[in-house]
Amino acid sequence: MELLRDRSAEFDQAGVQRFGISRDSPWTHIAWIQALDLNFPLLSDWNAEAIEGFGIASEFRGFKDVPHRSAFLVDRTATVRGVWAYEDAEVPDFDVLLAAAKAL
Repeated sequence: MELLRDRSAEFDQAGVQRFGISRDSPWTHIAWIQALDLNFPLLSDWNAEAIEGFGIASEFRGFKDVPHRSAFLVDRTATVRGVWAYEDAEVPDFDVLLAAAKAL
């Protein structure tokens, strides 16, 4: 999340509106935003509707509906234009994401 925050000017210049989404509660997100000084919103998928809708739900250590680390490029018409999946310890390649956004 810090890398996304630190490269916000590049995403803004490309016309990208950034969001983080997780199963954490809205109250947890407030704490993360403050602790990491984030400059983009975190959305709570408390009921796993986004995880199920994007097809990224998995089971992890007995917990259901745990999302795979993913990035989605969604255009202004709500059409998904790109999907990237990552291993849990992998950091998204923001150069690739920016290039895809600029190509739209």
